[in-house]
Amino acid sequence: MRAFHLLCFGYLLGSLHWQFAVASASDHKYVKGDPVPLYANKVGPFQNPSETYRYFDLPFCPPAHVTEKTEGLGEILNGDRLVDAKYELHFEVDKELQSLCQKTLSIEDVRTFREAVKQDYYFQMYYDDLPIWGFVGTKDNRIEGHGIKYFLYTHLYFEVLYNEDRVIEISVATDSDTADITEDKEVEVEFKYSVKWKMTEKPFESRMEKYSKYSFLPQHLEIHWFSIINSCVTVLLLTGFLATILMRVLKNDFLKYSRDEETADDQEETGWKYIHGDVFRFPSHKSLFCAVLGSGTQLLTLAIFIFVLALVGVFYPYNRGALFSALVIIYALTSGIAGYNAGSYYRQMEGIHWVRNLILTGFLFCGPFFLTFCFLNTVAIAYNSTAALPFGTIMVILLIWALVTSPLLVLGGIVGKNSREEFQAPCQTTKFPREIPQLPWTINGGGDLCCVEAQPECLSSATAFTIISHGTAGFRASLLFVRHIYRSIKCE
Repeated sequence: MRAFHLLCFGYLLGSLHWQFAVASASDHKYVKGDPVPLYANKVGPFQNPSETYRYFDLPFCPPAHVTEKTEGLGEILNGDRLVDAKYELHFEVDKELQSLCQKTLSIEDVRTFREAVKQDYYFQMYYDDLPIWGFVGTKDNRIEGHGIKYFLYTHLYFEVLYNEDRVIEISVATDSDTADITEDKEVEVEFKYSVKWKMTEKPFESRMEKYSKYSFLPQHLEIHWFSIINSCVTVLLLTGFLATILMRVLKNDFLKYSRDEETADDQEETGWKYIHGDVFRFPSHKSLFCAVLGSGTQLLTLAIFIFVLALVGVFYPYNRGALFSALVIIYALTSGIAGYNAGSYYRQMEGIHWVRNLILTGFLFCGPFFLTFCFLNTVAIAYNSTAALPFGTIMVILLIWALVTSPLLVLGGIVGKNSREEFQAPCQTTKFPREIPQLPWTINGGGDLCCVEAQPECLSSATAFTIISHGTAGFRASLLFVRHIYRSIKCE
């Protein structure tokens, strides 16, 4: 069993290293005439980048034996399926109208290509780890009396920039050399390609900067800093206005209670002081409430880690699958946080079924997520899309949950259960009532989790964002505010 654990841990580290490394195992240095690896990846409609298929699902010119490149976990999750292509782009070797293959497209092949051109299919390749995009064909409706004509590109023109012994940039273009695939009939085609090498002064370290400024695909990976800053400023301003109003009201109340402290017992409690008995009661569904807090804390921690890694430049443009690898691994490693928070709050609320609470915490997010994944993966398999995960990858992910997530979750839950914190009201009073009356709604330090307490079935449509924002963040912010306003007063 220990050897199996080490094997899985080694696979994770290898996958993470492959995804986060600036380059692959090679040093990307070549001499004239050296073969430079070129892999064909996938094809799909331009307007829907999430719909992707294997490159040779279209009847291009496959090699005699299609060899798939060994990929990391993140690449597979990203839908990459790299295979060797017949294009030979040797270092510093120019080629002009090099024949790739000659073939007769059957009627079915013509229909397949025509449907791809109708949907504006693009293809993606990788040359020395640099992405390349191009369109499969084009359509023209400017020919009078003939309707829309469909043409297949049969000649690709590669332009490669190099600096000394390294590849810096590559682009692909097409020309007027096309094949008419408008009608359902066999078509004789010859696929060709040309290669032109040019020198550049651009250093190797900055060759990825190009991809941070634009993207071939509609989904843009550039961070919109102006929008982010604008949203943050708006939130801060609104928070400041609300805090100013609340603090003025609270300040007046504090002053009133401090002046009248001697006669406070004879006065009737009003306003926020009057509801202290409701604010600090336990929710009716302790286990579910604490499970939401634990899962929300874990997801919030995961989001913070991802943002930090993005800010330090780990997810540089088109680092294949790095984000997905980070999500899987960091989620597994932060399971202890979910267990600790859920167990700690559950113990503070005097819960007794802590094992059941840990199980609920573990399945609260993973359960709906897994069911959704099963449905989407089944659809992807039915359409033969590269978004469908292989069985082996699914088993690896499940083993990660089983061998990493579960022990950390249980360990965190045990530590949280044995914590000595007491969940009491911060004001000077006896312990608050332990159980809340069965009301249609509940005040729990802000009211953000009323839906979860009164209607557990609402979790069926909850998302990770909902759990974070309306669960952990809302509860912690509300609890912090409530503790602040009740800390300095006496509630008899």
